[in-house]
Formats: sequence, C-alpha cells, structure tokens
Amino acid sequence: MDGNLNEPNENELEQLEIGVEEIFPETAPKKPKKKHKFFGSVWSGILIGILFSVAVLLLGSAIFHMVTGDYLVFGGVTEVASVSESRILDEDVAQKIAEVTSYIDLYFTGEYDDETLQDGLIHGLVEALGDKYSVYYNAEEYEDFMVSNTGSYAGIGAGLSQDSSTNVVTITKVYEGTPAEEAGLLAGDQILYADDVEATTVELSDLVSNIRGEEGTTVTLKIYRSSTDETFTVDVERKNIVLPSIEYNMMDENVGYIQITQFQTDTDEQFELALNELEQQGMEKLIVDLRDNPGGLLDSVVNILDVILPKGTVVYTEDKYGNQTTYSSDANCIDYPMAVLINGNSASASEIFAGAIKDYEYGTLIGTTSFGKGIVQSIFQLSDSDGLKITTANYYTPNGNFIHGVGIDPDIELEYQFQGEEGATYEQSLDNQLMYAFDYITGKATADDASNYIKETK
Repeated sequence: MDGNLNEPNENELEQLEIGVEEIFPETAPKKPKKKHKFFGSVWSGILIGILFSVAVLLLGSAIFHMVTGDYLVFGGVTEVASVSESRILDEDVAQKIAEVTSYIDLYFTGEYDDETLQDGLIHGLVEALGDKYSVYYNAEEYEDFMVSNTGSYAGIGAGLSQDSSTNVVTITKVYEGTPAEEAGLLAGDQILYADDVEATTVELSDLVSNIRGEEGTTVTLKIYRSSTDETFTVDVERKNIVLPSIEYNMMDENVGYIQITQFQTDTDEQFELALNELEQQGMEKLIVDLRDNPGGLLDSVVNILDVILPKGTVVYTEDKYGNQTTYSSDANCIDYPMAVLINGNSASASEIFAGAIKDYEYGTLIGTTSFGKGIVQSIFQLSDSDGLKITTANYYTPNGNFIHGVGIDPDIELEYQFQGEEGATYEQSLDNQLMYAFDYITGKATADDASNYIKETK
C-alpha cells in the first residue's frame, strides 16, 4: 500500500516487487571494499561484525520512515537487544557461524570481504520469512529504495512489468525525451539481460537496481522484440530524470482523461492540478487510467480519494495485534460520471483506489482483474543507515474486503487489444479499453457491448 501500502506495482515500483516498477532511481557511489584476509580466531573479525549486525537488525534502533501503497513511514525508537538476548542468535547458531566461517577462511579460493558476508547473513535472515515483500537493504540499497519513491531518478526512463509466473520482464512504457526513447526502445520489448544479469532469474526490484546507476554511465540491455522476432543489444546512457506521475488531456464530448502511472510524493498535487485544469476546460465526465500502476504512497492515494469521494472510510489497515487504522475522506467530492481502467498490473495503492471506487459505487471499473496485493509493508531505518522492509498489516476496502492474492474484479471485463497495425505507434483511439470506457461513459455503449471492442483474429 502507499503511505507506502505498494512496491506493486511495488513494482516496487515496488512496488516494486509487486510486478511493475519504473526505472529511473540513481544509486549512491559504491564504497570501496577491502579484500578479506585470513584471521585466526573464529570469534574475532567477521564474527564480531556479524553478531553485532544481527543483534541490531533483530531489535535495533529503528526509525519508521514512510507508508506507501506498499509501505508505512513514521518515527520511533526501540531498545537495542544485546547479542546475549537474541532469540535467533543463540549459542548453537553462533557456534555454527564460527564453524562455517573457519572453513571459508581455510579453504575458499575466491575473494570475499567482511561486509559482503555480513550483508548476506542478514539478507538470508529476512528471506527466511518466506515473504517476498519483506526485504533487508544495506545502506546503498536503502538509499536507492527511498529515492525511487520521489519521482526523481537517474536511469533510462522506462516502465517495466514482470510476469508473476514466468518472470518475463516487459517494457510497458517509454517516456518521451528519455534515454530509453533515444535508444529506440519500445513498449512491448522484453528485457532479457541488463549487463550480465538475466532478467528472469531475479526479482524486478533487483533487475531495476542493475539498470539504475550513476548519471553518464551506460547499461547494456539485451532485448527481444516480438513484433519483428528479433533479439538485439543496445547501450543506454543513464541520465537524471524527473517525470510526472500524472498525464491528462481532454477527449471529445467533454470527457477528461487522467492517467496515474504511480502514486509518488506529489502525485496528489499533480492530480488536483490536472482535475482543476480539465474542469476549467468544461469536463463533464472523467476516465482515470490505473493500468500498469504498481502502487506507491498511501498518503498520496488517500488524498486523491479524498478529492473524489464523499465523507467516509476509503481504506483501513489491521496489524497482527488487531489494531486498526482508518483513512477517510471528507464531504467534498466530485459529482460527475467516472470510469476507472485497471489490469493485472494495477497493484497495491491502485487497488486501494479501485476498491474504494467500487465499494462506494462511485464509478465503473473496466478492464481485467487487478494484481491482488492487500498487505502493507513498513520501512525501518536501522541504526547504521541500513533499512528493513517487513509486512506489518493487511489492508481492507471500505466494505471490509481483503483482496490479497485475489485482486479486484472489474465491473465490466474487457481484455486489452491494440487496434492498430503491427508496429504502429500507440494512440488513444487505438486503445480498445479506453475507447470502450469513452463510449460507455458517454452512453454510446452498454455493459453487454464490451465484447464488440475485441477484433477477431485469425
């Protein structure tokens, strides 16, 4: 979720790990690492570092930073447990770490360093939870993650999605004037490799970390383009990019169109500006496009729903102790017909939006079933500037629906089918879901007419 209740799409961004993520964030310069040298005592050197790091992680000094469509952020400090108080790092485990470390020191032929082993130990601890949304970040990874929620990045300027069953990574959007566009990348291209990282072998957030980098450096992408059945490589230069998360325009018959690509820190402000501009142009009906939106910040989506909906609950969360937190809208609301486009990559904060609209019967959902991420992650900064993201709550739609692993079904189901010729550039008039939403909201089509917006193929 946002606030952060998302990576969706979650992805990452995560959203990041929810299936969709934007590729722009810049990374901090990497710290030089010293080569490991053999040391005799198993209780010195790396073991001391490991024990201290694990103790800090388990019950460390934690500052809770934000809540998103996937994550929560706040401030607070807890007491640090000593090594002797650690429930996980008991004497037997400590001895086993010492034993394994000894064998590594004596016989391992490769190069390694203390920091890498310590990071790996703590990464493994969190991975053992079996929750793909719970992640440990070292300081560099944590900085990258926090930057990705601001909308200001150093990267290539493309949106990505990852198929949850095949792990295939596809470019969903190439932003105008970005390195991705300059390199000739197209929506629909599949990323096979980013440098030497095979896309299907890692989570989307990890692939994104490899695509991000310092401004002026390049990433080599291996691409498969199905429209021409060709595979090729391309070098893309990373640049600092600031992209809006809202795109809008006035369609015919006073129908306003607003696309929300991700719920970032200022998306709610961008939404209000777009809404006001369209209203000044005479907007009488509204289409909100949440397709391929991985989620983002909870505060952002709640603020937007506050503008749209009448007084009442828009979403609530519940933690492991049964404590509930309710997010509400006031009495001010819009009063014109609305349609909302969703698909399988609409996740987390996007599902909060769609779920609230559906429960209030304040608009018509059109498209395909959403991703199904109904859990909240909290982001903690540890005492050494590392970070920890763990699942801390479930979220529920206003009517109390828990959509995790299920998603939100549209009111009118319609698969996306591009209506142009193969290789043609995207235009709104060639988007069958958008055109159906336009016709439906203007009274030219009924719910029974949706199938007419799919062309027969041989």
